[in-house]
Amino acid sequence: MKRSLIIIATLILTSITAFAQKPKDGIEVLYFKANLSCCMARSCNALEADVQKVITTKYPKGDVLFTEVKLEEAANEALVKKYNAKSQTVIVVKTKRGKQSHKDISSVTRDYLRSQDYAAFEKAMCAHIEEIKKK
Repeated sequence: MKRSLIIIATLILTSITAFAQKPKDGIEVLYFKANLSCCMARSCNALEADVQKVITTKYPKGDVLFTEVKLEEAANEALVKKYNAKSQTVIVVKTKRGKQSHKDISSVTRDYLRSQDYAAFEKAMCAHIEEIKKK
């Protein structure tokens, strides 16, 4: 009886381990967002839309994904800590064979907020994405 329980427990643990999700290979752009007051929310939403626009227009095949990460959600706590994220933090994450590398490109978005030069913003974002793709 004990032996069959041990065998069943071992089989269950083995199957859980075998089917555990590993991160998919690829590039993901994480946009960290906070709940902000009205005027700040408008600029945050506009910046998010511009980041998303760069991703969808420059990488239409889906090889680079855009993900909004809400800072307040408990499910995102580990990501927020891992990347030391605040509102409007933008991180490019590359996953290859289960290993991740990342680059914080928040300085690009801060420069864009000051200059409002979309062409320069788009060029800088794509350059950083291509750089991490090559690693």
